[in-house]
Amino acid sequence: MGSSIAVYVLDLQREIKNKTVAYGIVAVLLAMLLTAGFYYSGFNPVQPGFAQLKTFTSYDELEDFLSQKMEQAKNSGVQSLRFLDGDVAFALEEAKGTSAPGATPEYSTTNIQVAGVDEADMIKTDGEYLYIVSGTNIYIFKAYPSDKATLLSKIELNETYNVQVYVNENKLAVLGSSYQSYDEEERFMPYGYVVETFVRVYDIENRTQPLLTRTVVINGTSSGSRMIDEYVYVVVSQPAVAPNSNETDLEVMLPKISGDHVKEVQPSEILYIDAPDIYYQFTTIIAVNIMNDAQQPTYETFLAGQTAQMYVSLNNMYLVAPNTNMWILRVNNGEPREETLIYRVKLDREEITAEAEGSVPGFVLNQFSMGENAGYFRIATTTWASEGSKNNVYVLNMSLSVTGKLEDLAPGETIYSARFMGDRCYLVTFRKIDPLFVIDLKDPENPRVLGKLKITGYSDYLHPYDENHIIGIGKETVAADQGDFAWYQGVKISLFDVSDVSKPIEIAKYEIGDRGTDSPILRDHKAFLFDKSRNLLVIPVSVAEIDESKYPGGVPPNAYGEFVWQGAYIFHISLEEGLVLRGGVTHLEDSDLTKNGYYYGSPHYVKRSLYIENVLYTISDRRIKMNNLETLQEINELEIP
Repeated sequence: MGSSIAVYVLDLQREIKNKTVAYGIVAVLLAMLLTAGFYYSGFNPVQPGFAQLKTFTSYDELEDFLSQKMEQAKNSGVQSLRFLDGDVAFALEEAKGTSAPGATPEYSTTNIQVAGVDEADMIKTDGEYLYIVSGTNIYIFKAYPSDKATLLSKIELNETYNVQVYVNENKLAVLGSSYQSYDEEERFMPYGYVVETFVRVYDIENRTQPLLTRTVVINGTSSGSRMIDEYVYVVVSQPAVAPNSNETDLEVMLPKISGDHVKEVQPSEILYIDAPDIYYQFTTIIAVNIMNDAQQPTYETFLAGQTAQMYVSLNNMYLVAPNTNMWILRVNNGEPREETLIYRVKLDREEITAEAEGSVPGFVLNQFSMGENAGYFRIATTTWASEGSKNNVYVLNMSLSVTGKLEDLAPGETIYSARFMGDRCYLVTFRKIDPLFVIDLKDPENPRVLGKLKITGYSDYLHPYDENHIIGIGKETVAADQGDFAWYQGVKISLFDVSDVSKPIEIAKYEIGDRGTDSPILRDHKAFLFDKSRNLLVIPVSVAEIDESKYPGGVPPNAYGEFVWQGAYIFHISLEEGLVLRGGVTHLEDSDLTKNGYYYGSPHYVKRSLYIENVLYTISDRRIKMNNLETLQEINELEIP
């Protein structure tokens, strides 16, 4: 591969890794591998609208298209990616614990990005019951009142993974995946299987006896889902060609929806662009009404590449995928093209309509790098070139034409976190220090930087405290004496004041532990619990501390601490008092500790927290603890079988 590829991979092995590559691109590559291949796209950047999209007239036409275009792509000089040797660190992809209006009792909900657009999670509550995914089982607990908390029922799923749930009144929607052998004789051979994604709906009016009322199964791997009102929307991708096909015997695997209703997506229903590609996938968006079992699922299918990220507003779903030419070498053009392809799909209850496509330079970090407001879609990306990385913000109209752009921000740095809030974008870039950018988007044709703040450390996740204040959670850092990078230290929580947009300031911060301290919030926003009215902030954290006696000459910045504790940290947060640690709740037992400190695989690792009335619930795979929110005194404890 070219020297630029070597630079990218070597950068991943440095202490200060290129965060966008490590957390974004590598996660995308992993997802592609798990779904049996890479997406190599050789066509020119797409233009706004759907003029280029076509449909097939028959199965034979679809088969001929795949055979000819894949061969054409190979002959044009596209070569597969070869990784350099090395241990590449990566992380797979990322609440305001809001009170449910009018609900009794008052309780917190899953931390989501867009109000009214729910996101599946391993823990849900409706204020009276807890629905907990642990292993391949789902447990329903009576949670309120806390002194009478008890296990009511268990749903066994068996041989499933990536299980998450939604709760809507007396309906429980369970989403997950399972492996199905493609050829029994090749069950354990590479790609000798296909992945299926399922949606199972349970009637939970009687929580002691959940009743399975509906099953929908889609061939492929889910890249995300959302629930709006009674509809759950799931995005599923699968290889277009069967695992054991060859050039002379090509077998197309059409998307199939089964369960209570069986439907094979027909070639005439598949949208595609007439362009050569080495590897094709079908991406299907399916809508399931979980309140009405009689309504058949609706869907829209594309023949394209692996969908990397999704952003969903109340009316639109935006699917983005990297144009992975940056990972291939083309004979006629050795320069990689860094580009994100964008598809806008309108959501109107069961109606799913592809309405626009477009592209922007660079790649996105995660779903928070995107947002929609007042009829415009905004997206933040990072690009790489021989002179280094640069960061950009683009504003697109509903046809996905670029109307405004702000390019070349923070040269040499990469985006670590982003958040779009109304007419503003907050952007954190990093290499040795953390610039927090405040960007004005009121004029969609002329986005501009209003101000920026440079401090040590960085934020992986940004969350609104109020209109003029932002919470940031990331790592503290120490700049290296030599080299253009910094050493990660403990987890840092910051409170930023952006009242004066030209001069944002950090008004409070709290650092947890030493180098090696970690929190799932750095990768998963659903682990975040915040309620402004209660001055409450709770985060799960694993704490590492350095024994300074082992370093008589002083602790070097690259020294790791030893794990000493894991659980939930509870903070009082306010503009007047800043961040004040009130205490912690742990589920650990002596058996969870090894001679080297905390063992990551413990089933007592606190993953989520929530509150019901004045009780804080912390949840691990094997335990629920209930503590008084005011005193943090333990009230009750339940074991998860």
